[in-house]
Amino acid sequence: MISLPPYITSPLYPNKPQNPNNLRKTRPPAPPVSNSDHYHTERGLQFDAGDTFFRRESATGRDLGVLAAALHKKTHHSLRVLDALCGCGIRSLRYLIEADADFVWANDANENHGNVILSNLSQVSRGFGENRRWVVTHCDANAVMADSFVHKEYFDFIDVDSFGSDSSFLRAAFNALRFGGLLYLTSTDGYTSGGHRPQHCLAAYGAYLRPMPYSNELGLRMLIAGAVREASVLGYHVVPLFSYYSYHGPVFRVLLQVKRGKLPNNSLGDCTLIQLFLTVTTVLLATAINVGIHKRFHGTDLVPGSLVVSGPLYTGPLHSATYLAEMLNLAEQWGWTGNGTGKDLEKLLKQLIDESDPKLPFGFIKLDELASRAKIDSPPLLTMMSALHKVPSQMYWNFCFLSAEISHKTLSECMKLSTMDTEIIEEAGPTRSNRNQAVKAQV
Repeated sequence: MISLPPYITSPLYPNKPQNPNNLRKTRPPAPPVSNSDHYHTERGLQFDAGDTFFRRESATGRDLGVLAAALHKKTHHSLRVLDALCGCGIRSLRYLIEADADFVWANDANENHGNVILSNLSQVSRGFGENRRWVVTHCDANAVMADSFVHKEYFDFIDVDSFGSDSSFLRAAFNALRFGGLLYLTSTDGYTSGGHRPQHCLAAYGAYLRPMPYSNELGLRMLIAGAVREASVLGYHVVPLFSYYSYHGPVFRVLLQVKRGKLPNNSLGDCTLIQLFLTVTTVLLATAINVGIHKRFHGTDLVPGSLVVSGPLYTGPLHSATYLAEMLNLAEQWGWTGNGTGKDLEKLLKQLIDESDPKLPFGFIKLDELASRAKIDSPPLLTMMSALHKVPSQMYWNFCFLSAEISHKTLSECMKLSTMDTEIIEEAGPTRSNRNQAVKAQV
């Protein structure tokens, strides 16, 4: 159901009036009317969340989306946005005002949210005909994207803030997106990314996940892998521009740029098997597992039941350093960095830039695991960082775990560093155990 005046055709193709001079003027922007319990302010914009599902903690993810959309508008001088599951409409409102979108299609399947969405978006003049700025519909998201594809009216930016591990919209989203456009995907299924529902993960994303130490990172790679698979079927390929994990929910968000043509065979974007720890029990991946084991562990004696295989998963870079630098520069221009919440956004973007080195392997190992292997107490995180800085390595903070550290080091090398650098440990004081500390290592 369309919550605007009815159309004979798609809302993207309104009927042209016989007398354009009779068009009524657009109404002036009006502040949203709301219950004070549902009234919020984000980046200076006031809006009503009503009875929709809204989380204040997701503001960082919305900030990242707005920055990306604004960069696309700056580069391509055009920005058509689809907010496929818009909720209360705050993302749509921010795309209109902050990213200066030319057109935003705000869709939410729940018709009961219509008044709230219209109230929030009324802060921006709607416009008419070819100058229409926004439209609100209450349809299935796939139907909206199919309508766009049929009428060849493609979007530059599609934001799908879905719940759980719903991936049914991926192919429709690729069809509705312009080449070079951006697809902002979401997953909130931490149980699946933790390897506890491998069959469900296989059905949703084409990857069989088992429990591993770095499930938060795997959640991002799982989501990208599903998109890579669907894009490949259509003859496209995707490039991750950034990948963001937030503990609340949890929430996994990735921004992908869609390009024509498939990746070359030697590309870092290839999906491969990840071989680590525990047990292989699935018959579905038996052939691929055997090939992977002999290729990766040829000549090595493996203890029966000591290996876990998950995959296929995306194993390439999670971010683009160049793109993130542009986002950080824009955030600074807008005054979104500095003290308070701006400091958190600035810190996050810089962490993502540090993580963008394509030479860094995937995954990480917790310091407690390292200490257990070395039979010592966990050294302080700063102590371990100081030791790693003394030798050639790539190191960065891992946003997937608080106070986490990642290094391009093997487990044995990290163990040696943790036991040999006694001077630094003594200077730093008593050792401590922190379950959130982590060191990234190749296994």
